[in-house]
Amino acid sequence: MNRTTLSLIAGVAALAAVTGFATLDAPDTSGADTARAAAQLPVERTGLVCPAPSTSDLAETAYTSFTPVTKGAAAKGTGHLTAATEESAGATGTTDGKTGKSKEKGGKTAAKPVLVPKAPGTPATGSISGGTTPAYLGTAEGSYAPGWTVQQTTEVAAGTGRGLLGVNCTAPDTEFWFPGASTAADRTDYVHLTNPDDSAAVVDIELYGPDGALQTTVGEGITVPPHASDPVLLSTLTAEKQDAVTVHVNVRSGRVGAAVQALDDKLGGDWLASAGDPAGSLVIPGIPKDAVSVRLVAFAPGHADADLKVQLASSTGLITPAGHETLHVAGGMSASVDLGDVTRGEAGSLVLTPTDDAVPVVAAVRVVRGKGDDQESAFIPATAAVGARASVADNRAKAATLSLTAPTGTAQVKVTSSAGSEGGATASQTYTLKPGTTQDVVPPAPQGLKGTYAITVEHVSGAPVYASRTLLSTDKDTPGFTIQTLPDDRGTVSVPEADEDLDVLQR
Repeated sequence: MNRTTLSLIAGVAALAAVTGFATLDAPDTSGADTARAAAQLPVERTGLVCPAPSTSDLAETAYTSFTPVTKGAAAKGTGHLTAATEESAGATGTTDGKTGKSKEKGGKTAAKPVLVPKAPGTPATGSISGGTTPAYLGTAEGSYAPGWTVQQTTEVAAGTGRGLLGVNCTAPDTEFWFPGASTAADRTDYVHLTNPDDSAAVVDIELYGPDGALQTTVGEGITVPPHASDPVLLSTLTAEKQDAVTVHVNVRSGRVGAAVQALDDKLGGDWLASAGDPAGSLVIPGIPKDAVSVRLVAFAPGHADADLKVQLASSTGLITPAGHETLHVAGGMSASVDLGDVTRGEAGSLVLTPTDDAVPVVAAVRVVRGKGDDQESAFIPATAAVGARASVADNRAKAATLSLTAPTGTAQVKVTSSAGSEGGATASQTYTLKPGTTQDVVPPAPQGLKGTYAITVEHVSGAPVYASRTLLSTDKDTPGFTIQTLPDDRGTVSVPEADEDLDVLQR
């Protein structure tokens, strides 16, 4: 076999490793297949970005890293989570597991990371205080990479946005949707843009209210320098005061991580994570059973209108909220509806489906819990299904609730609680979900738990499952809660196997 054929096969394999999707499909003239079924192989490198957590001097921020054990992963690995302002352009390096220091090529030693990931199956933690904490950039390689997740959790005792603010550090991308933001007078919302790369990124921010696109002044062509983060205050982009705004972040060049920090004068604050890709049907999992207010915001990109059937997947099945059977979403406009205490003391998830022709939409809810001056808020975006596996870090004893929903059919999942960050042993339990229901579960407690632990949800059988985790503040002086969704961790990539085929040289 000559070098041309070798190059072709190697090129296709490399494409599969990078994109996660590749096929070999040539006309069959010999009767033999030139490609076998694709194999699911663990990813070898994962990058994450964490936004700057708070400007409050009272802020206490914890970082928790976790990699689930993945069959077939590399035997060794490295990883680090380092301040974006301390990353030097063009520097690539590893982390010394003994000293915790980041070692760049050329022998230069960078600043100590806020945390160094531990071996798969065990969480690692780090913390920092005050309002000058920067954004962080993280990289995990080898055995540390498949399914790597980092949770950033901040407790703020007082002031605008007080409470518990949590966000999963995200992979950089080129497009993000945030339904549920606001430019109202009682809200202070920032979109945090973090650039992990060696070259500048150029970003456009578009805002859409109930009447369509809001007139913005400086939302186009925002330059985010290499290894830097830029928090953009939404109220500086437009003079219009709107309570239901959808933010669209579009990256012209480069990549960024993006998240919206929503701070309320009276209702605390939290992070609004990016919603899943626009789709005709959406699931918003895990609305707390004691929610006193639930506000749904949806947006339809493009010009086509969407008409959505609104249902609640309760603990007993799908029900339709009285008076809120449907939601009309005009193309290019944000639509919102107050659902009140829609869960009425039961576990619940919102299920949005088209009443007629499917039109892609994005959506999220704002949830309020508590009474009087102790009310707090959090956000749940529509999300993708758990898929094969999903994990969430920073779970604390008697403070975490896992919500599981299977809107379309019976399903079974396995839930595993990891060892604690400071000691303990794993524990697992399998749950069966009935069609159209939501089940709130207390994760199985790790034996001898010390520190925080991670939760991993694995799809065993049946219909797609959607999940979220609610975390309560353990500080009695800082009442609050935060909710994170659990989409597939994309810890593996599909890579086809290729056979030699000399016929390709004759075609």
